[in-house]
Amino acid sequence: MTTSKLKLTRFFRPSLSTNLMLIGMIITITYVLIALFVPYFQQWGWIQNPTESLINPIHEPPGATHFFGTNRQGYDVFSRTLFGTQAAIKVVILATTLSLIIGVPLGLISGYLGGKVDKFLLFIMDTVYTLPGLLLSVTLAFVVGRGVFNAAIALSISYIPQYYRLVRNHTTSVKTELFIEAAKAMGATPIRVLSKYLFFNVIQSVPVLFTLNAADAILILGGLGFLGLGLPEEVPEWGYDLKLALDALPTGIWWTALFPGLAMTLMVTGLSLLGEGLSEILNPQTQE
Repeated sequence: MTTSKLKLTRFFRPSLSTNLMLIGMIITITYVLIALFVPYFQQWGWIQNPTESLINPIHEPPGATHFFGTNRQGYDVFSRTLFGTQAAIKVVILATTLSLIIGVPLGLISGYLGGKVDKFLLFIMDTVYTLPGLLLSVTLAFVVGRGVFNAAIALSISYIPQYYRLVRNHTTSVKTELFIEAAKAMGATPIRVLSKYLFFNVIQSVPVLFTLNAADAILILGGLGFLGLGLPEEVPEWGYDLKLALDALPTGIWWTALFPGLAMTLMVTGLSLLGEGLSEILNPQTQE
């Protein structure tokens, strides 16, 4: 049985991990659809303007008019929670894509060339990798400022070494295979070897890392928002809404923190389940 058929067999074979991955996929797709269509929900009058403060009522509990209630600033929690999905998706996709675009080529070049280039890049990446992700992101957020793209940059720096290490280690082991040596003997240039032969053999684990990094980025973005370092105040964001809810909790206004927190937790759970399921399918060592 070929590797591709074996992977498809593991995908369709009923198992707990497959079912959990499908659940994660459904959750993730749901969030993506919300992010895409939430502006139209407001345009069609289904939800209120998330940045429009209501003079009355303020901190109203969940009910028929405001499904998730309103906060002490007069914002509708339901609309802000939905629009927070859009902000999270934008930043996470930008951050993980930037780190992938930079980390994968560096890992390929480092693993293939070896020598001083490999030692230099490995030293730089290991240094960055040892720094806590949240601490590094907070420091960079102070430097680059607030905004969607700036937050993505602050997040992506901590993920570049992960892509680099993954691809570099795979490249180091694959470059000694006979088909690589045969390509070199036939006159293939280093660029051709990297792009045609090595890239597609070492890229298989990257989707797993992408989804797990996306889940981690949601939490770090929430941390930045809670510290007031993420997105501008006029942009609905779960972490910032949790910051607004902090002072309201002692007075019994629980809903302003509950729903943004649940939205963040559910999205992280969905991405984590998706990543773990992909890991089992794409990793040949999980086969029975």
